[in-house]
Amino acid sequence: MPAEQQTNFIADLLQSLEPYMVYVNDYPFIKSVAIFFLAIFVARLATIILARVIGRVARLTNIKWDDHVIELLHRPLFWTVIFIGLLTALLPLKLPQAVASLITSIAATLLIIVWSSFLARISRLVLQSMSQHRHAKSLVQPQTQPLFQNLGFIFILIIATYFIFRAWHIDMTAWLASAGIVGIAIGFAAKDTLANLFSGVFILADAPYKLGDYVVLDSGERGKVTAIGLRSTRLLTRDDVEITIPNAIMGNTRITNESGGPYEKFRIRVSVGVAYGSDIDQVKAILMDIATNEEHVCKDPEPRVRFRKFGASSLDLDLMCWVNKPEERGRVVDILNTAVYKRFNQEGVEIPYSKHDLYIKEMPK
Repeated sequence: MPAEQQTNFIADLLQSLEPYMVYVNDYPFIKSVAIFFLAIFVARLATIILARVIGRVARLTNIKWDDHVIELLHRPLFWTVIFIGLLTALLPLKLPQAVASLITSIAATLLIIVWSSFLARISRLVLQSMSQHRHAKSLVQPQTQPLFQNLGFIFILIIATYFIFRAWHIDMTAWLASAGIVGIAIGFAAKDTLANLFSGVFILADAPYKLGDYVVLDSGERGKVTAIGLRSTRLLTRDDVEITIPNAIMGNTRITNESGGPYEKFRIRVSVGVAYGSDIDQVKAILMDIATNEEHVCKDPEPRVRFRKFGASSLDLDLMCWVNKPEERGRVVDILNTAVYKRFNQEGVEIPYSKHDLYIKEMPK
């Protein structure tokens, strides 16, 4: 049945029930039950109209996240109509003022929680959409999305708390006055936590790294950034061990972002030494051939070989090439080292190693 026909049906139904409502007025309990069941019917009808009419219009637009908004709106809309119907159904019962006020406060609190959850999900959805369709000068970027997401959650939580206090008729003036004193006490007691909090905000705003980046700390830890919170940052090492580092430390240490720069590609270096007397051009050609034929090595930028120095017992060269991601460093270095050793053995290129000659001047008597 179309939504317009359903609305006309309800109007006709209510008009036909008017003569019988006179008899129901003498029975408040029956009237309350009738109002409550009517509220359930209206709530169900509202969700159907939302899904079929408004949802159909939303699907015609080019925006994708509005379809999710319609889906998320079902629950708060349904429960809003139910609670309004419940409060309306209690009016004929003429409950004591204290009981009616308690039920109203509970219903208002539940509605505030439902709508706060809806707003939190909507804000997360909108921020994700904005970060995916960002411009160069857009304020919402993938690296700043967690900042706005956390700030939005805190803002919604504060507003929800305020309205919950109002629903229970609690005067906020005294609470706000005492909040200053409590805030000073908490500031001294939780100075480390607050330091992490403010450092987290600055990290999210300045964005020295983002989710998925490989970073190296001054203390030697190296891993992939898996989470950036207001209190701490989490790194997943190559040993699949998660490290949680307070943001106060992250904000005051030098961080090497291996995924930063113009692209995510990472340069690796294979150092090798050959014996004096080796054909240096042949060695360079071998190293270049190994790098260019390895599928895990990037073609752009091209690999390169550099003759670094005359060592104490070897000619020292570096094979430098790029891999697509920093986590491929160890595996590709292993592949290249193995290939270099095998090719040098095939081509007769000597890799010098430390040797010690012992000369006996005379045998003991």
